[in-house]
Amino acid sequence: MRRAGVCDPTLAGLHKPRDLIKPGTRQGRPREAAPIPFPFLQPNAGMASKLPDAAKGLGAGGALDVEDGSGGGKKVAGRWPGFVHFFFVLTVVTCALVYAPRFLSPTVPVDFLGPRQPSSGRAAAVQGRSVDGGRGGNEGDALVLDNQVNSPCASMGGHGICCDRSDFNTDVCFMAGDVRTDAASLSFLLFPPPNGTASANATVGEKEERVQPYTRKWEKHLMANIQEVRLRAARPDEAQDGHRCDVRHDAPALVMTAGGYTGNLFHAFNDGFLPAWLTVQHLRRRVVLAVLAYNPWWAGTFRELVSGLSDHHVIDLLHDKRTHCFPGAIVGTRFHGILAVEPARTKDNRTLVNFHDFLAGAYKDDSTPPEANQQQQQQQPRRRPRLGLYSRKGTRVIENEAAVARLAESVGFDVSILETANGAPLSSEYAAVSACDVLVGVHGADLTKLLFLRPRRAALLQIAPLGVPHVARGCYEKATAMMEMHYEQYDAAANESSLVRKYPADDVVLRDPEAATRERGWDLTARVYLGGQNVSLDLGRFGDTLRKLHSRALRLPAAGP
Repeated sequence: MRRAGVCDPTLAGLHKPRDLIKPGTRQGRPREAAPIPFPFLQPNAGMASKLPDAAKGLGAGGALDVEDGSGGGKKVAGRWPGFVHFFFVLTVVTCALVYAPRFLSPTVPVDFLGPRQPSSGRAAAVQGRSVDGGRGGNEGDALVLDNQVNSPCASMGGHGICCDRSDFNTDVCFMAGDVRTDAASLSFLLFPPPNGTASANATVGEKEERVQPYTRKWEKHLMANIQEVRLRAARPDEAQDGHRCDVRHDAPALVMTAGGYTGNLFHAFNDGFLPAWLTVQHLRRRVVLAVLAYNPWWAGTFRELVSGLSDHHVIDLLHDKRTHCFPGAIVGTRFHGILAVEPARTKDNRTLVNFHDFLAGAYKDDSTPPEANQQQQQQQPRRRPRLGLYSRKGTRVIENEAAVARLAESVGFDVSILETANGAPLSSEYAAVSACDVLVGVHGADLTKLLFLRPRRAALLQIAPLGVPHVARGCYEKATAMMEMHYEQYDAAANESSLVRKYPADDVVLRDPEAATRERGWDLTARVYLGGQNVSLDLGRFGDTLRKLHSRALRLPAAGP
């Protein structure tokens, strides 16, 4: 059963971190570990939302290429009936006969497994390739690893180790130069420059840096389950020995984790992919993702985002025992706040709209040329504004959802009911949400998909149940503003809450939720206001909000075809 959670703070007893992956075990989603409560209004923890179970699709070509040192990509095991084995063998034999001339002819190149060329026309970065040895290193211009303004590591040279531990949420370390992995100790070692000597590392210092690459370092219980990566200069004996490269890459590594709360949609974006994009977007996909707690579910669910971040194969850092060599490494990711991108903090002034553009590029359907879409829209009369209404299951359900949908239709919207916890791929979710002029839902993780809406013209209407308006606003209002969209919040009154059936009218839980929370603590919010109520909306009052949003939508360009 999927657990519920909230953006701010962690929902004690209802939200659980992900365990580490056990070597040699078959993995779907990582297992969960017990949570502990955290003080009210600590940085966000997000709401639960069932993500698609993508593990089954990995064997059908949907998986990412992942290096684990076993000679090929990981595959999800499955059992085929005997007759399928027969046809498989028959197909292999037939293909061998057909393609044998290609392999025997020196004039015909064979590159069936070559990397996909980027759609932008850039030459794809060279994938990691096996070598007999060598020192590696960055032989060209110095890499710009840190894109953060006023960072102590922003001006580091071409050889060194620098860590920025000034952020409350995350630590980030950078290594410039000849960087090599040591699988046995989960370490990244900095070797002397190719034209230098073993003593060149003396300027780096002997201190060993340790980093847990996850953006919730204040949450001690969770961080206990995040693997620690070590960074240090190679010792003289290691430098002289050579520590030969098994795989050499021409792009730096980004060390991140698929653990933590990644099984929760809000956290997958807020703690994982948005910080990763913030950290490496300036490298324009010339980066190698080295992933801790890698698992097939993560790879399948977010394959478009992983491919959007990197042109290279993913490295399963815990299971790949080979020595990988890089011209640099970034361990950990930047964090600007809850679903936030602060332009003043990046050298290229990136915004949350730029992250939306990244998502659009990852999830877009290239089957129809843009010119055809524009011509089709010009020929069609203007349609009614489209409203997407999230239909929750479990808790925080809209009990009169059908009546609310009819109300929205009568106001003038075309209404789409968006199911939650339906296991649909995120690409189809993107298509459905990006077509909406207004996205409506009760406070929950699915509202993270506001990132799929069209910037500068769509609107988010968040319904806050009794007792959680402040928490709800803290999760999504700022992100909506950063997308240059309109934010509206409908705060449910006591008579719209199902709690009226559980508590007397004069009970403080109904009469004064803020006082009740101060008196009984966060546990009351988690157990009662978030985990124990539904809403039945006042159609008259809610209708006024819908009419305002409909009027606004008519004044703006339509969000979709």
